[in-house]
Amino acid sequence: MVAIALDIGATKFAAGIADSDGSVRDVRRVPVPETGVWAACRGLLEEVASDAEVTAVGIGSAGPVDVPSGVTGPLNIPEWAAGFRIVDAVQKLFPQAAIRFAIDGVCLVLAEQRLGAARGVSNVLALTVSSGVGGGVISDGRVVMGRTGNGGHIGHIIVPGNEEPCACGGFGCLEAVASGKSSVRWARRHGWEGETGVELAAAAHADDPIALETMARAGTALGTAIASAAALLDTDLVVVGGGFAQSGEPLWKPLREAAAAHARLTFLRELRVVPSELTDQATLAGAALLATQPA
Repeated sequence: MVAIALDIGATKFAAGIADSDGSVRDVRRVPVPETGVWAACRGLLEEVASDAEVTAVGIGSAGPVDVPSGVTGPLNIPEWAAGFRIVDAVQKLFPQAAIRFAIDGVCLVLAEQRLGAARGVSNVLALTVSSGVGGGVISDGRVVMGRTGNGGHIGHIIVPGNEEPCACGGFGCLEAVASGKSSVRWARRHGWEGETGVELAAAAHADDPIALETMARAGTALGTAIASAAALLDTDLVVVGGGFAQSGEPLWKPLREAAAAHARLTFLRELRVVPSELTDQATLAGAALLATQPA
């Protein structure tokens, strides 16, 4: 008998065997295809299960989501953007399993609070900065889910001074300005010739002026949004993870400076913004906790 953790990201699926301490064994990953998305996800889950009896599945998904309905609708997965009934699909695959489902930001903050940089902290905001930007909140020791399960989805806070169109249909969203995918797109519009966020970070470390400007733009947007959210939530700890968040000082220096410039209220003077201790494994670890230690 096994429990499985599943991370539905914008560009890849990851899944593995979930242990009760939040660790995940035998992790396998597959890219998200343009079509046949569920077939790819199902194949991954079947490979991980390896004919064992599955007793629980924890699912963390890029958003938006509708947790009460068991529907995921990631903006960056076009085939699912209108809504895919992920809980029903997984339940059909594993009829005897308990299926527990949350947005990736909830998994992130749960993992950081129990296992990572926010261990033991009762009030914390966690962000994942990768192909998109997501987030989760723990307030007074309780995970904030919201009406549909999208509580803490900081990627759609509006960043002042930016009118970048967002995949959600709005303008100036944090995700449209500061995610890895949007940063690469902006840099390429301004003459940079690379392809990925990893390449963009490397170019910034090599003092490429366009890459440095792009990172400063993203970091400033993140720091501004963090200060705004921290004021709203009355929290003094923010944990930032995700692949693009590992870009180093070209991103983190303007992020910290913008957060400090805007977090001026007395209850924010001790605001700490720290990197994730779980890096890009946090969502999967949170999904493992969902499966094995449901709140």
